[in-house]
Amino acid sequence: MTSLTFERHCDEIVSQTEQLTAHVRDADMKAPVRTCPGWNLGQLLRHVGGDHRWAEEIVRTRSTGPVPDGLVNDLTAYTDEDAAVLIPWLTEGAARLSATLRAAGPDARAWNPSEEGSAPVAFWARRMTYETVVHRADAALAAGAVFVLDDDLAVEAVEEWLEYSTFPEAFEHRPDLPDLLGPDRTLHFDAADAGQWLVDLTGERPVWRPGSDEATATARGPATDLLLYFYKRPAPAMEIKGDEALLDLWRTRAGFWLEAPEG
Repeated sequence: MTSLTFERHCDEIVSQTEQLTAHVRDADMKAPVRTCPGWNLGQLLRHVGGDHRWAEEIVRTRSTGPVPDGLVNDLTAYTDEDAAVLIPWLTEGAARLSATLRAAGPDARAWNPSEEGSAPVAFWARRMTYETVVHRADAALAAGAVFVLDDDLAVEAVEEWLEYSTFPEAFEHRPDLPDLLGPDRTLHFDAADAGQWLVDLTGERPVWRPGSDEATATARGPATDLLLYFYKRPAPAMEIKGDEALLDLWRTRAGFWLEAPEG
């Protein structure tokens, strides 16, 4: 397993945001983002900046409960963005979040949506790193730029996803989706030299571990493509073998936390 440092995450929030803005500096802010249906490029950048400011408020105030997130997902007013205004706003928000995280330290406690009560704010440093990474991939695709990610970041982001795939929301019964757990249901993910992982769906809850073995289905490709595959982004280097429908169901169930809120 990989575990990057809190300081590295704080650095990457700023670095990944700077790389994102480099992808889009000369792009059309009205260009559609096909990996985020209904959004244009300007709205995507507003979403990322809204995420940064939302997390910064949670950490700065040591919030003990949810903070309003209208700036994150209510993007109807941001269809005609000016890059000259938007890009500095985005980079300023990333820098502010990074500074607030550093000032708090990894062990300070605040609310987050994956825990009951407060939890270490190190959660927000890692989560905002990979929120920015995946949306940088979206921006690069929309702008026709090349997306490249260091393997150690891709591997940790893969393992973050695997952690979420064990949460009850990812496997408990849902009337709108098939059940995930059952006999002869194992998954193998192979990122070549960067890492391999097994997910066992045969018990009462999913269990994952590093390693390789025979499995019902296998997804193999570079670490960055594996990460993009998990998030249902284009990942042309991926090779799929076995029960592809099970892989698709697992990706959908494991991505419960990406679903847009109702209302």
